[in-house]
Amino acid sequence: MVRRLDVTGSRGVRLAAWEFSDTPKCGPEAEPGAGAPGGKVSERSKGVLLLHGLMGRAAHWADTGRWLSGRYRAVGLDQRGHGRSDKPVSDEDHFPYGRDEFVADAEAAIEQLGMGPVALVGHSMGALTAWQLAAKRPDLVHALIICDMKASALGEQSQREWEEWFKSWPVPFATLADVRRWFGEEDPALERPQPARGDFFAEVMTERDDGWWPVFSRRQMLEVREAWVHDAHWDELARVVCPTLVVRGIDGELGRAEAQEMVRVLPRGIYAEVPEAGHLMHLDRPADWRRVVEPFLQAVLPADG
Repeated sequence: MVRRLDVTGSRGVRLAAWEFSDTPKCGPEAEPGAGAPGGKVSERSKGVLLLHGLMGRAAHWADTGRWLSGRYRAVGLDQRGHGRSDKPVSDEDHFPYGRDEFVADAEAAIEQLGMGPVALVGHSMGALTAWQLAAKRPDLVHALIICDMKASALGEQSQREWEEWFKSWPVPFATLADVRRWFGEEDPALERPQPARGDFFAEVMTERDDGWWPVFSRRQMLEVREAWVHDAHWDELARVVCPTLVVRGIDGELGRAEAQEMVRVLPRGIYAEVPEAGHLMHLDRPADWRRVVEPFLQAVLPADG
């Protein structure tokens, strides 16, 4: 099951956090407050905060959150612009999708939900948010898991490629089966079929009168990405003092050489791979993902009792 917890992020942005339990939820979402009598916040002391990647949502962590909830308080955060959280609009006076905003939101979630210090688990963009927060507030972060995110700059060409890719989406989709088929099989960006990718995108679609559309704005996703692709993030990585697991899928976006350099730069870094997995390793190979992640968490964040 899952229940919603509301968080007020940077500059008053309303964020949706989701606390998981090991009982599977029913339907695409649970109602706010579901899963515990009176909707009370769990008092389990050891917390794990799960941060999704670009275009994702906390629901992508459902399987991970459920098995974590057997030992910890597991909470996923819909980051700003994503899922059920607010999607503020940029204007000439304020850009709401800077890196500082994302980090401040995660900081607010930990403090307002009484979770700290936590283990932070971040995928892709969420991993960058996680290590930037760990560098800024070591008092709030007991351990860190970085899942398939580069520390090097991606560059302007990468941003242009993403812009063209967004334009190629054949929206609206007539059915969710069409969503799964296009993103998992037919997308020209794919080298081979990736069913987990189709499932990923089916989770972030909503039905309108004319068909299925993403719950996020593709323009805003480009704005989010613009805030980090031009910069390298090695200096912040080097300031992370907690135990950190750097995990890559063998067929993911983070290469082995860069991942191992990240481990070298981290004061307490550990390297791991998930075999036969791509970028979405926790969805591609969930059992292998668990075998890699669970022993690390048990070592650095022993459950109470």
